[in-house]
Amino acid sequence: MIRRSTAARGLALAAVLSVGLAACSTSGSGDGEGEGSAEPLVVGTILPITGSLAYLGPPEVAGVGLAIDDINAAGGVLGNDVTLESGDSGDSTDMSVSTNTATDLIGKGVQVAIGAASSSVSQNVVDQFTEAGVLQISPANTATELSGVSDLFTRTAPPDTVQGAALGSLVLDGGHQKVAFLVQNETYGTGLRDNVQKSIEAGGAEAVYGGTGSGEEFAPGETNFSSIVTDALAAKPDAIVILAFEETKAAVAELVSQGWDFDGTTYLCDGNTADYSKDFDPGTLKGVVGTIPGADPAQEFKDEASAWYEESEGSPLTDYAYAAESYDAVILAALAAVKAESTSGTDIAAAIRSVSGADGGTEVTTFEEGVTALEAGDDIHYKGVSGIGPINEDNDPSSAFIGVYNYADDNTLVFDRAIEGKVEG
Repeated sequence: MIRRSTAARGLALAAVLSVGLAACSTSGSGDGEGEGSAEPLVVGTILPITGSLAYLGPPEVAGVGLAIDDINAAGGVLGNDVTLESGDSGDSTDMSVSTNTATDLIGKGVQVAIGAASSSVSQNVVDQFTEAGVLQISPANTATELSGVSDLFTRTAPPDTVQGAALGSLVLDGGHQKVAFLVQNETYGTGLRDNVQKSIEAGGAEAVYGGTGSGEEFAPGETNFSSIVTDALAAKPDAIVILAFEETKAAVAELVSQGWDFDGTTYLCDGNTADYSKDFDPGTLKGVVGTIPGADPAQEFKDEASAWYEESEGSPLTDYAYAAESYDAVILAALAAVKAESTSGTDIAAAIRSVSGADGGTEVTTFEEGVTALEAGDDIHYKGVSGIGPINEDNDPSSAFIGVYNYADDNTLVFDRAIEGKVEG
């Protein structure tokens, strides 16, 4: 069944930015004490419609839109339908995009902002949202620096301590001892690199290029990898880990030109574990391994998210990375508003850990079940489609799955298995 969105058509492209002064949200008390608010819940998105992470936009947009439809079909939040204001996050090469979007969303009175996908972008806007009393929930940020960064920032993706350990273990399982890192010089890349390196060194391997403190990172947006790859291969690695976004295409092309054998030797991460069937010759990435935080969502959820996106945007989804985390971010915010009896961003933030299961309680798997339990006076533990554990005191998931993917001969990724990891803190 195709769901019709309560948001306007053309969601992903409706990022019209305001250039006026921002106005703080007036929906709710803003003091975190749950005094209540009759204002409708307005959810904003600050997701990658343009830039190097634009391929993540469709599944994240679909997750948000599907969640809002499910919430409204169940009666909305505190008697009102949830409404949506959409915006573009861009990427770390032009921070003005996210700054303008945050200003726009705040001016439109959002109480909850879903995004960003890039950790560096979230670092750029988190203070802006916090000062305005807006709860920011990222479905994809993994930088460890964001743990506990604000009482008004949380996420449904785990910090890089989890993915770093998982990716490092895969490198070690491949029997590799000398690892080269091709890593972009920004928070996401260097933070993940540090955690992968820690994992491989604990297993007796070493970083021979691009390691922590080497100064061999490349700038975001880099397109010329000739000397970078030459230097990396001169270190005679038996494995290469590429930690980047769109830059990965140029890096892979240069590795091909310099004769690197990818099969069983090359590892990608969530920023670049994508479908490359239209980018490289068949067989180029066969045997490459990549990781994406989050378990592979159930097919029913994929079908619903894809149908929602096709109905709203005119084409089905081809990728599902962070769709489940985006969906759960919205459901958690809505349940927290119901528990707090308020749509104030600060009140929602104060209640979100509780509805995620931090206080135990009745397990629920849908918004409707959660509302029923809350109205009965129960504490609840929302167990969502992403499979994360309750939110901890650092506003991180206390546990999460890391999906492991293998590349087929046509350069598409195939889900292999999921590794569950606990989050420290």
